[in-house]
Parts: sequence; structure tokens; C-alpha cells
Amino acid sequence: MAIAGLTLLLMVTACSQEETPEREVRIATGSPTAVYYAIGTALSKIIDAELPNTTASVLPTAASAENLEMVAQGRAEIGFTQADVLVTGGEPKPGLVALARVYDDLLHLVVRADSKILELADLRNKRVSVGARGSGTTVTADRLLSVAGMPQAIQRRELSLDDSISALRNREIDAFFFSGGLPVSGIKQVSAEVGTRLVDLSAWVGELRRVYSDVYVVRDVPMSAYSMTTVATVAVPNLLVVAATMPDDLAYDLTRLLMERRGALAAAHPAAERLDLRTAIATLPVSLHPGAARYYRSVKP
Repeated sequence: MAIAGLTLLLMVTACSQEETPEREVRIATGSPTAVYYAIGTALSKIIDAELPNTTASVLPTAASAENLEMVAQGRAEIGFTQADVLVTGGEPKPGLVALARVYDDLLHLVVRADSKILELADLRNKRVSVGARGSGTTVTADRLLSVAGMPQAIQRRELSLDDSISALRNREIDAFFFSGGLPVSGIKQVSAEVGTRLVDLSAWVGELRRVYSDVYVVRDVPMSAYSMTTVATVAVPNLLVVAATMPDDLAYDLTRLLMERRGALAAAHPAAERLDLRTAIATLPVSLHPGAARYYRSVKP
């Protein structure tokens, strides 16, 4: 009888273990040289190491717009995105919520140091990359060109960051846009190789806010980022978004790891140093996931 009871107990335990579902967390990021990818890779390793029955993976993408589509379609559980990409027609995309505001993306307009392009208007008739199709860079750059009355004024290229850098290096384009957290390693590298500078875009923030969204603000790109002269530019919050249907306990755990392992994320890229409890909850234009909100309430002083 005792042996039979023990056997039954072992069978029940084995069944329970077999029935525990393996959770998958796919993180939609950006190109392998982008900030999203560096932080997303670090986050996936943390999830793998610290969340039981959970496996994490990183999905290289064109960035924000593609990331949102993947999360909305259930092809990714987490997506990095610029806040402005979430707004279409004045309303946020339905079915998406946030775990945290991570940092601000700054719009870089990069030209060679010897270029005669000194302001946005000087891009007329120039060969300009507006970012890869499906990226947040393209959304912000197109909106900027639109409010400046220049949507058709450039010789448009749609290149990834890596391809934009290569094209500028080889004088195949005259300028490129890229939106990312500071510092962007590729921009730092090309500046050291051929000499570049950034164009001040701050004068257009007011129009972007008036026409599109009040998520846009002015931020400085300091000299320390790239050893270039400090300039002011357009900045937009960067968020981690998930489907509103994500289970509360998973959203809670993911948010907890984000905040508790900030040091490891910052080691992967300095932009993550800006992840902070006070600003993480500022996720407009979308709301916090209830599980994320529960975590923030639990650690509120």
C-alpha cells in the first residue's frame, strides 16, 4: 500500500511538472548595431536566467513600426518603440499597453564635417536617408520634413543605420537621419573615421507638437556623446510595449526585472542608465499594463 501510494504521488508530481507551460518571451528590437538590440539582448539573458519556465529571444527588426506590428499580431511579446509611432490619426494604436518608459530617443541629422548643410532647409535636392522602412526614424523624419514643407524636396533614400553610415562614408548620400538613445555607436564610429557633425533641429519641435503629438520635446546632444559640438534636437520617449492581453503576472515579473536589473541593462548600453522609477511610469500615449502598474505600486516609497 505504501509503495502504491508513493508511486501515485510520483505520477501526480510528474504530471504537474509536465503540465507547467513553458512561457516564451520574444523581444522585437532593431538592427544588431542599434540601442534596442543591445538592451533587448541583455534583457533576454536576464529573463532566461531569472524567470522559471520562461525562455526569451531577441528578434532583429527595422525597429519601432515593425516592432508594434509584431506585438499586435502576436509574433512578439515585447517591442521597443518610440512614443510617436504609437499615435496615428491622433489616437494611440489599440490593444497595446506599456511596461515602462525606458529612455528618450534623439533624432540625429548627420552630415560630414565639410558639408554645407547647416540647417534643415539645406537638405533641399540633397540625397538623404530617412531610415529603414518600418523604423521609428522614418516616422519622425517624415513628420519633420512635412512640417518644414519639404516632404518632396529631398532625394529620398530608405537605408538602415549601417547602410546610411556606409553611404555617408562613401559620399553616396549627403545626410542621414537616425533616432536613437545616446550614444549611437555607429554614429560615434563614423564620426571618428571621416569627421561628422549634427544639424540642430530644435526649431521644429513646436510645429511637431502642434501638428502631430505633444510627446515631442527638445533635448541636447552633448559634446560628450560624440566629441562634436553640442546641438539641440527633437526627442521622443522610448517605451517597452506589450499586448494588453499579456497575463498580469508575466507583466509584473518583466517590469520587476527591468527595474531590479537596471545595472546589467546599462552595462549593455548607457541609454538604459536613464531607466528610473519616477519616469518609467510616464508611458503616454498608452497606459501601463495592469501588471506593470501593480509592480510600481509595490515599490512606491
